[in-house]
Amino acid sequence: MGIKERVDRVYSSNNNQELTKNYDIWADEYEQDLIGDSDYLSPEKVADFVLKYVSKSCKILDAGSGTGLAGKVLYDYDYTNLVAIDISEGMLNKARQKNIYTELYKQVLGETLDFPTNFFDAVICVGVFTYNHAPSSAFDELIRITKPEGYIIFTLRPDFYEINQYFQTKMTALESSSQWQFLERGEKYYSHPNTNSDTILEVWTYQVISLMDNG
Repeated sequence: MGIKERVDRVYSSNNNQELTKNYDIWADEYEQDLIGDSDYLSPEKVADFVLKYVSKSCKILDAGSGTGLAGKVLYDYDYTNLVAIDISEGMLNKARQKNIYTELYKQVLGETLDFPTNFFDAVICVGVFTYNHAPSSAFDELIRITKPEGYIIFTLRPDFYEINQYFQTKMTALESSSQWQFLERGEKYYSHPNTNSDTILEVWTYQVISLMDNG
């Protein structure tokens, strides 16, 4: 089975149980499939925004860490206070081998997360908000566990955003209710520019509203 078939399989998952199983199956080949002989730009693209907004000493959650590709880029930039969560134990086992995270947990975006309120300085999500993956309701918990004035930085496919009214409505509602404020929507880029892949992504950056600003 090639990368296209594996990607199609995870995108066609009907529920979290199927999604978990499909990522567990993919774990051993995941990095070779994503990186191979080409550039996989999303980890570096997200890191650019983390470097812009988040200091090196901050506690960062890599939500939907996969095998730790994005975390490894941040670690190489001297971000060493990193925590990982993922739906797949197989993916977490691969991430654990990199020795870049202080803690790793199997947790599911869209469900209640087992972290205190106002716990992280920043959250990153790379490749998580897409077809049949984490729902827009996951933003509620990410905001809860992020400190006031902390940052939530994530990739989003523009085609997915345009057709998914749930994400548009949720992201706007959270801004209208002063739970977060929009900072930046990065330029479109191809996730794998040196291949035939036509997957386009953007990096979005929000800042959690401080309690004082929120009244």
